Amino acid sequence: MLAAATSVWRSPFRDLHPSGPAPASERTAMISANRPATRLATRLVFFVAGFGIACWAPLVPLAKHRLAIDDAMLGLLLLCIGIGSVAAMTATGALTARYGSKPVILAGCLGTSVILPLLAVAWTPLLLGLLLLLFGASLGSLDVAMNVHAVEVERAAGRPMMSGFHALFSIGGFAGSGAMTALLAAGVPDLPGTLLCCVLMLAATALASPRLLAARPEEGGPLFVMPRGVVLLLAALAAVTFLVEGAMLDWSALLVTGKGLVAKNEGGLGYILFAVAMTVGRLAGDRLTAWLGDVLTVAIGGLVAIGGFVLLLTVPVAPLALSGFLLIGLGASNIVPVLFRRAGSQTSMPPALAVAAITTVGYAGVLAGPAAVGFVARAVGLGDAFWLLAALLCLVPLSARAAAGIRKAREAVPAGGGLAAEDDRA
Repeated sequence: MLAAATSVWRSPFRDLHPSGPAPASERTAMISANRPATRLATRLVFFVAGFGIACWAPLVPLAKHRLAIDDAMLGLLLLCIGIGSVAAMTATGALTARYGSKPVILAGCLGTSVILPLLAVAWTPLLLGLLLLLFGASLGSLDVAMNVHAVEVERAAGRPMMSGFHALFSIGGFAGSGAMTALLAAGVPDLPGTLLCCVLMLAATALASPRLLAARPEEGGPLFVMPRGVVLLLAALAAVTFLVEGAMLDWSALLVTGKGLVAKNEGGLGYILFAVAMTVGRLAGDRLTAWLGDVLTVAIGGLVAIGGFVLLLTVPVAPLALSGFLLIGLGASNIVPVLFRRAGSQTSMPPALAVAAITTVGYAGVLAGPAAVGFVARAVGLGDAFWLLAALLCLVPLSARAAAGIRKAREAVPAGGGLAAEDDRA
């Protein structure tokens, strides 16, 4: 009985197959994945993804001026990034399942790097729209493939690492926007500036390439599976979390200036606090997750984020209200990394396809969410729209145990294997 009990308290990363130990070939692949060089490569591609998309943001006003277009046309052009990303995400799961994540990662990094300078010289709206479609497709395929790769590297390492990988995406975003803004402010034209950033991204990709995991895809596995089981719940929670992130980016400035918490020229302060807190939370997230476990990390994170909304929406004192952004960023920081980890460990569908489904649905939340907030705000006010976000976020702590698949896993645990201690103690 003691042996049966202690078998349940094993690391989830040790059991790739719930029904028994992994085959010898897969154990060999895991050993090769558990290397500092492979973890460095994973961090580099996350950095490149964040760096690339952030480099484009300071170029948007320049593109609008160069093409002499109005806000409506600019909005349609920016939508091309989202369309390209979602279209690529739906296909990347199948590509990764067939060819592995490495070639898709390299193609995504190369496309993002090469297309960026072209965005600075596109001379017609049609050309810019086509380039933005390709830019979005490169970013979308990279997003899915790098998360699939991160899941494999984390499982081989035998400890939580996903939050740290996602922190490098955030750091890359800070670096990309900061570098491009600094170059433009120093008088460097947009084309030379983007070429310099392109070279930096290609150099990081070249450094990562030989160190990426050259995993052999499963033979005979399906290339498409409709999301089902716990993957549907994981995707829904990802959509809610990404919706909150999108609302912070697009609506937080209007909220805090409308409430009179800050002046109009300081409206971006709320999002800065949110972004910094999220990055810090992810940098510390792996140790936190190893200590608390996935379930408590998601549940407590959701509650902290909800508390941040309450503080932001009810306290009239500016410093205290703005600290709500810190709580929202800290609370939400490790939810998505845990969801990706769970997508990689569930057995309802192939992990690569599950990660693609969660990424696609989550990104759809980023795209559609801000518009939905706008419609709700028009009907009931922006403050009430943010209360609705807080209400949706309540689904996260309420669904934490179900998202981890604990009940099903416990029923399926054989006498000789089990799940993580983190799951059972939660």
